[in-house]
Amino acid sequence: MKKKNWIILAFIVAILAAVAILYRYYYPKNIKLLKSEFVFTELIRLKSTTVKNQGASNTCWSYTGNSFLESEMIRMGRDPVAISPLYTVRKAYLERARNYLRLHGGLKLNEGGQLHDVMQILRFHGAMPRAAYTGIKAGKSSSNFKGLRAVLNSRLSNMLKSRELKKSWEQDVEVLMNDYLGKVPVNFDYQGKSYTALSFADQVIGIDPDQYIHIASVTTAPYYKPFVFLIPDNWSFSQFYNLPMEELTAVIDQALKKGFTVACTVDISEPGFSWPYGIAYVPQKSASDMTSEEKKTQFVRPQPERKVDAMERQSAFDAWQTTDDHALHIIGLVKDQNGKEYYIAKNSWGRGNAFQGFVYLTKEYVRYKSTALMLHKDALEPSLKNKL
Repeated sequence: MKKKNWIILAFIVAILAAVAILYRYYYPKNIKLLKSEFVFTELIRLKSTTVKNQGASNTCWSYTGNSFLESEMIRMGRDPVAISPLYTVRKAYLERARNYLRLHGGLKLNEGGQLHDVMQILRFHGAMPRAAYTGIKAGKSSSNFKGLRAVLNSRLSNMLKSRELKKSWEQDVEVLMNDYLGKVPVNFDYQGKSYTALSFADQVIGIDPDQYIHIASVTTAPYYKPFVFLIPDNWSFSQFYNLPMEELTAVIDQALKKGFTVACTVDISEPGFSWPYGIAYVPQKSASDMTSEEKKTQFVRPQPERKVDAMERQSAFDAWQTTDDHALHIIGLVKDQNGKEYYIAKNSWGRGNAFQGFVYLTKEYVRYKSTALMLHKDALEPSLKNKL
């Protein structure tokens, strides 16, 4: 793809990320929600930690990925730790900057990422509890990624223009991050014992990144084979296993039945997604064909859905209508009063919606608008494992 097209795609993704932020800060405050007529019956609800709030940052992947790790600790019989998502983000940002320089600027540079980045940072840089590193400078109420993004892009861009990369560039970036995100401690205490980030990941979290698999679905690569998923936030060019679209929800269903939660990335820019109401589905009608009354009540009660096939899913991806603009943690399954099943998805926008921070996703929505899944290999059916 030509560099111009990559720039356009990056711009579109940035706009969609901004839309996600608007959902959090404006929609719940500016509209009066109608009383929900949904009646949900829980079929499966696996244990998870409390809902967090990522604030005005493009860090959903880290909040979701670390929420997933916390649930994995519970599943493994360990006491869950409130893991610092911004430690993960900071280390990933540095690795992304490294690739940005290696590619001479041919890479989008910001704090965004993919779920596999959580595993990679855990592997190479470890993890910290939130109490040890918040990513918020003393005296501030939130992380300043907007300021960091602008200064870091300018600094690295100037390095490229000079055609000379200083050996100290990494230390310079660390100092800059300290200014905006606070300094990372070399050692910290947890429950009366001193740890480094790596020893904490090994001894307390105890998760082996090699035991996890990353799945996507495209029609442009062979099924059941690994491929490099070309999406803007796959800055590490990591590989995903390619499955047919209809198998995505089968994988999630099997995982939940076995007691495994699933992390997923998903597009939320669709008219069928509502954060305030906490519902996501595939409307049978387009927004332009809905009456004002239909638009007003589309998230109040169960609605008919349009069926989507693999070609339509792929077309939406190719047309940039589906992007990797958000991440959610699937922890359970419910059915509505008509028997339709929805996944319970834990969000990272605080508790300010109809379901106290959770969103209910129909299976059709996940088949259509999810971009990737992350789960433990043991959650897969043996027959599927043998195909991969």
